[in-house]
Amino acid sequence: MVNITKRKEFIQTSDELASYLDQYGRMFSLPATYTDMLGFSERYPLSDRNGNLTHWASVVYPMEVQQHLYPRLTSIYSLLRTGELLAVPHLFVERVDFCEFGNSRPFRVRIVNQYNDNYDHFYMKVSDASRIYGLELEHLLSPNRINYLAHSGTLVEEHIAGVPGDVFIRDYLARPEINKVRIAKEFVKFSERCFIRLLGDMRSYNYILDMTPDFEEVQYRVRAIDFDQQSYEGRRNIYLPQFFKENNPVIHLCSTCLNLPTMNQYQEEERSLIARRYLSEHQRLGHLLSCMKNLPAEPAEKVTQLKQELNEYHHTSSFESCGSMGEVVERNLEITLARHLV
Repeated sequence: MVNITKRKEFIQTSDELASYLDQYGRMFSLPATYTDMLGFSERYPLSDRNGNLTHWASVVYPMEVQQHLYPRLTSIYSLLRTGELLAVPHLFVERVDFCEFGNSRPFRVRIVNQYNDNYDHFYMKVSDASRIYGLELEHLLSPNRINYLAHSGTLVEEHIAGVPGDVFIRDYLARPEINKVRIAKEFVKFSERCFIRLLGDMRSYNYILDMTPDFEEVQYRVRAIDFDQQSYEGRRNIYLPQFFKENNPVIHLCSTCLNLPTMNQYQEEERSLIARRYLSEHQRLGHLLSCMKNLPAEPAEKVTQLKQELNEYHHTSSFESCGSMGEVVERNLEITLARHLV
């Protein structure tokens, strides 16, 4: 089992990464920043629907701050969803929540349509280069599209809907109607995606399960929702979800429902799909990896440790020449996808 005991250091966005974000439609001048969100005067613990305390607190702003801030938040929501920075009259901010638990100390904004009471959420977070790399690699190499905006030390991210992994393990996993083989299959594929692109810290509360009814069964997909630990830590096992004790019930399920040949089959299927995306997005991916390599800010000792552990794992010395996490990610992609890239 592995554990992360220290909060990671924030990595500044380089000029090259800012240029990348602007080129691919991620960089916008936002009417409100993360710093503006810090002007609240009070906060109250937030409970879930069952009365259990969460890591979130609802915040209250002074009236004069709220009058200026809330219209700007609805404009940001419009920009995120439609690409146009405008205030939609029938949308309003119902609630703003704050979480000190995560690295990015996010704010969660609830937007409500006053015509039908339908609501949606988005997040305001402290910008961090490694998180941006994680979001982009998810967008380029996973089956999931990611929608976010960046500007002036602020990240705006859409809400990724689904059942949080810890809630799913607690409330759903033991239900008789759950197709345990499909859950095990999706977790194997999810684990493979994380390791290939070196996304770490996939404890159960850092991913969700998206459940989609099909004509006979329910289809499942495991999706990461936290990207702070993109190629930052030096331990190889940080990038393998099965080594976190929070995931033990799912690991037990996988070992019960799947044999080794079947697991290998699902891993190869996932590698093949990632390789296709790798080839189709090769130019953009190369630009992103260049940003990661040209201004490395991760601790050098972590790079050294990960190089050594990946060399041992892959039975190679190919990682020895890597000087940054960007080069390590690039080499790991090349080695794990090699058979599917010829």
